[in-house]
Amino acid sequence: MSNDNLIQKCVSLASQTSYKVGGDAQWYAAPRNWDELAASFEWYQSQDMPLTLLGAGSNLLISDRGLPGFVLSTRYFRGYEFDPETGILVADAGEAIAKLAWKAAKRGLKGLEWAVGIPGTVGGGVVMNAGAHKSCLADILVSATVLSPDGTIAELKPEELAYSYRTSNLQKGDRLVVRATIQLEPGYSKAEIMELSNQNWTQRKTTQPYHLPSCGSVFRNPQPQAAANLIEQLGLKGYKIGDAQIAHRHANFILNCGTATAKDIFELIRYAQEKVEYHWSVSLEPEVKLLGEF
Repeated sequence: MSNDNLIQKCVSLASQTSYKVGGDAQWYAAPRNWDELAASFEWYQSQDMPLTLLGAGSNLLISDRGLPGFVLSTRYFRGYEFDPETGILVADAGEAIAKLAWKAAKRGLKGLEWAVGIPGTVGGGVVMNAGAHKSCLADILVSATVLSPDGTIAELKPEELAYSYRTSNLQKGDRLVVRATIQLEPGYSKAEIMELSNQNWTQRKTTQPYHLPSCGSVFRNPQPQAAANLIEQLGLKGYKIGDAQIAHRHANFILNCGTATAKDIFELIRYAQEKVEYHWSVSLEPEVKLLGEF
């Protein structure tokens, strides 16, 4: 593929996020293989502009004004391989975590049952330390392959990523996760792991809203408290700004009810933060990543 086809100008990012909002990328590429990835970085190095890295866009709120510079997405950078004997899974950044969780379950490999309802990709999961049901990716990550803008490739161990609750040092900077090696546990039956996975999926479906666009959990839980409980106790379920709404089913979800803008969602995030700060003296930290000017 030539750079003329790989590097695109003024690409709408609304369809690139689970919120279905956001303006245009000034320049955009979504490489599907190593050659296209290398070509994308080579083009970027010849420019003088900021770089923004995107995965599946499931944990992002992009400004209605869009993003200046070069946006590089790994959503189509896909591939995976299971080793049923050792339990090792090697997966490229664009693979959906939930899809891999179901595939692992069907192979009787334990360790990803918590991820069956997790939106997003391997790359984004590594960056934000995705997790649920008291488990997280840092618990099973062997290493992450990351690419720097200068073309340097490094293999990083979990201890080099400064993991904590829903965060890592990859959230700051411009290193791109291109692949992850994950250690699962072999020796279980398909029936065992499928049962655990189905239980987790049922629990998520019954307690979280999946019928409208969202980013998943908006705020990190201020341990030992739960952000949803703090918001719910203030009677904010159902509260709307524009067409953005705090979900009735789960107060730590903000939904796009159809025509919400990024501005609507951003203002509702700030409103919930202000109310919780005022009433509970607790500062809610966004789990969703905000990109662009608001």
